[in-house]
Amino acid sequence: MVRLMDIGLERLKNMTIDMAKLSENTVSTAIDAYIQSKDVSGEIHKWSEELRILQDEVSELAVEVIARYQPVASDLRFIRSCMEISYGFSRFGRYAYDISQVLGTFGDLSKCDKSLVKKAGEQAKEMIRMSIKSFTGRDAELAKKVRNMDSVVDEIYLQGVENAAKTRQDDFKCSVSALLILRYLERIADHATYIGDSVVYTITGERSPRK
Repeated sequence: MVRLMDIGLERLKNMTIDMAKLSENTVSTAIDAYIQSKDVSGEIHKWSEELRILQDEVSELAVEVIARYQPVASDLRFIRSCMEISYGFSRFGRYAYDISQVLGTFGDLSKCDKSLVKKAGEQAKEMIRMSIKSFTGRDAELAKKVRNMDSVVDEIYLQGVENAAKTRQDDFKCSVSALLILRYLERIADHATYIGDSVVYTITGERSPRK
């Protein structure tokens, strides 16, 4: 027999998955646009706002399910995790918009070396894909792998900081713009890690320490 709460939980899951797809596309589009020197800030802003609204809807539904059915144990962990995960997806949208704003702030960056951003971006996108897959597949082992990947983005960001400290005056714009984006990617990677941690918590009840 299907519980009424199960219907609510399924709606919650589906809404979170919708956010996952949109957030992944938003981040990928922002990173690729920077690499290609394309201005997509208008489109990214629209998607970022959609993610923010969806996060509010997930939170409202989660509170409704808790108030109506008073879930316990694994059901309550799942609801709590959906709220945390939806927040992570919303932050993906915010940081993607920040990335898209860099071109507008610094102007033409087509001649800049973007290798570090490209490397960090690919890692961050893979972490997002894995965190989403771990959520939809309830795969705790895959979720744990996301945490292990976070240090790669951290190291690339620190390399960007070192590069910025050594930059020549004529390379200042390139160096600072890259450093900003690397910082946004570092935060995206952190939130992908937190999503993976939430998946592990949903399945096992174990919490990983935050950075």
